Order: sequence, then structure tokens, then C-alpha cells
Amino acid sequence: MDENRKNIVVVVLGDIGRSPRMQYHSLSLAEHGHKVDIVGYKETKPLSQLESAPLVSLHYLLPYPNVPLPRLMNYLFKTLWQIVTLLFVLLIIRKPHFVLVQNPPAVPALLVCWFYSFVYSAKYIIDWHNYAYSIMSLTNGPNHPLVKLTKKIEQFCGSRASANFCVTKAMKDDLMIWINIKATVLYDRPPDIFKPISLKEKHEFFSRISTVYNNFSSEIDFLTAFTEADELGNIKQNSKRPGLIISSTSWTEDEDFSVLFSALQSYENSCNENSNLPTLVCIITGKGPLKAFYKNKIATNNFKKVTFIMPWLEFQDYSLMLASADLGVCLHKSSSGFDLPMKVVDMFGCGLPVCAIEFACINELVVDGKNGFTFKSSDDLSKIFINWFTDFPNSPKQKELNYKFKLELETFQQLRWKENWDQTVYHVFN
Repeated sequence: MDENRKNIVVVVLGDIGRSPRMQYHSLSLAEHGHKVDIVGYKETKPLSQLESAPLVSLHYLLPYPNVPLPRLMNYLFKTLWQIVTLLFVLLIIRKPHFVLVQNPPAVPALLVCWFYSFVYSAKYIIDWHNYAYSIMSLTNGPNHPLVKLTKKIEQFCGSRASANFCVTKAMKDDLMIWINIKATVLYDRPPDIFKPISLKEKHEFFSRISTVYNNFSSEIDFLTAFTEADELGNIKQNSKRPGLIISSTSWTEDEDFSVLFSALQSYENSCNENSNLPTLVCIITGKGPLKAFYKNKIATNNFKKVTFIMPWLEFQDYSLMLASADLGVCLHKSSSGFDLPMKVVDMFGCGLPVCAIEFACINELVVDGKNGFTFKSSDDLSKIFINWFTDFPNSPKQKELNYKFKLELETFQQLRWKENWDQTVYHVFN
């Protein structure tokens, strides 16, 4: 065996398909000739490049069965189930040189992977996306025994890792204060699939997707709701097109969809008073526990100027939708105050300006007035929508600001995931 080729286990105690950063890690490791075993759950389809990579093997965990038990007992049984199923898979795959585990979730992944690394004398690496205890405290409160236990586990495992990666400078500083570890900041950067596209490519995308979602279609041949083609095939924007906004949400407590919902209600009311505002098409992607609630709420509200679409998009179509939109919306409020939303990175990769809700370190990514907007409330967000879309798409003011944002985003796009990963963390595995 090539001495430089390592066996690396990547552990995601969640859906592999919805863990893009860990998929990108796996692809980067495989591109450098390492053998990668990625372990997690199969709920959504992983990246096609991951499935076809000859050096990557996917190992799916058996999901926990739905058993009607009291909450605490259910949590304990689920944890025991995850310990057993995770250890079973880990013990039948290749002996590792490195174990890279995502946090959160911390329980039981961090402890199991630490023990597994210890037994096989493998280097144990944690990739800190957030703090598990801070997420748990949203529903249980900071003084709950399980929250305190989870915090201790994160502290114990973090101090015993051979290396720690994290997603912001603020988190790096906090990990030094909290656990006294020197973490490496590996910012999320967009892979090559997230890129700006031409007006022709937008027209082709709208034409194709209009067969599924008629809000993108037009009754006239050669037209979509957003673009039009002449007899020679030249493409231009439809002068009476609606605005297109997009938000990707996990439908959880740390992403309050009511903020966007209220902002669009205010926009709807403003449309009745201002004829210079276009109708809006609002695309909302993602899965989560509160999706059904808001879907019913939208259905019972009589929106006339705002249309909501909640599509299921393949990865390629998701990137095309981002590149075709006029404005992105991020509702992520970090539970810890130290992580950044990866969805904004994808939007920036596509050249899409973003409105992001304010929290402690969001300015490491979104700078108000420079590459997008930040807001504190639904009123703030509504005002952004009104200012951005007044006289749209023919407003010189909006075009000038959009051009300024896109120039800034071109600079951001120059450093992609591959180059950033190679420069920042490749040496850890080499």
C-alpha cells in the first residue's frame, strides 16, 4: 500500500445528504488519494460525486425506530441505539489512521469516536460547526442536566482531539477560552457548482422548471415569467417579471420563519399602496419540524402579491435556483453566537446578495451594505424588500447597488472550497 495513502473515517451522526461540509471534506480527502469511509444516515441523496468516487465508501446507520416512550426514556434509548449501531459499523470498516467527526451532535458521536480512535491509535479530529449544548439549551434551558452533561462531553472530547477545526474566528477564540484548544478556522467556501450563470442559462432553467411549477411559466411561447426569447434566440429579462427571493431553512427554533412571513405580509400591504412594487415569488427549500405548520399558515392567508413555493430540488437545480434569484434571505440565528450559515456561502458562490438576520459574528460573512443586508426584525426585512424591489426590474438605484454587491461577491468567489481546504487543513492529514 502507498505509504502516503491513509484510511480516514468521516462520521456524521445525521443525514449525510444534508451534511455538505462533511461531504466536501470527504471529496477533498479522496482527491488527495486517501481512502474515505463516511458513516451516517441515509435520508436524502448525497452528492453524486461522492457516490461515484472510487476511494469513498458510504456506510449507512440503521435509523432509530419510532417508539412511543416518554421523552427522557426515548432520549436514553435513542442514545444507546446510536452507540451500538455506530460502533458496529465502525468495527467492520477499514482500520483508520484518522477519524474526523462532526459536532454537533455531540452525544454519543464525540465519545464513541474518541474511544474508537483510542483503541485503533488513530488521530482524532473534531470539526466544530456549532456547540451541541447551545442547541439543546434552546428547548431545555441552560440549566438542564442533559445540557450541562453535553457541555462537559464537548469539553472532554475537544481537549483530547489531535486537531480541531471550526467555522469562525469567533469560535476559535471561544474554544481557546472555554477548552484551551487551538482550533484551525476552516471557513465554509462554495464548491464550483455554486456559480453565477448567464441569462440564457436562467431562461433554460426557468423553461424546464415551469413544467413542474407553473409560477415560472408564461402563456406566450418563448416566454417564462422572468425571461423572454426573440425569434433569433436572444434572451432578455421580462420587463414585467416578478421578483424572485429564496430562503433555505431547517424549520427549527434557531431559524424563525415567522420573521420572513411577517415581512412578506407587510410587503403585501405595501403593494396595495404602491403600484411600483412587483409581485414576488418566494422559494423556500429545506425540511424540518415546523414546515407543515407554516405551510398551513400560508394557505390560510390570502396573499395576492406574494406566491410561496416549497420545492424539492436536486443539488444541481438548487444551485441554478440560487443563481437565478434576485435576493437571498437567511433566517439563521446561531444558538451559540459562533457559527455561520453555510447557505449564505452557497448564495454568495452564485453571486446572490443576501439579507441575513443579525447575530454576534454574522459580519464575518455578511457585511451590511457591502455584499448584502443585515436586519434585526421583520419590519427591517420588509423595508429591505420594498427598497430593493421598487420599480423593479428597471430601477437604476437597484441596478447600481446590485452591481456593487456582485463585484464584491466576485472577490469572494475567487477562493473556493478546494483551494481553501488545501491551504488550511490538508497538512493535518499529510
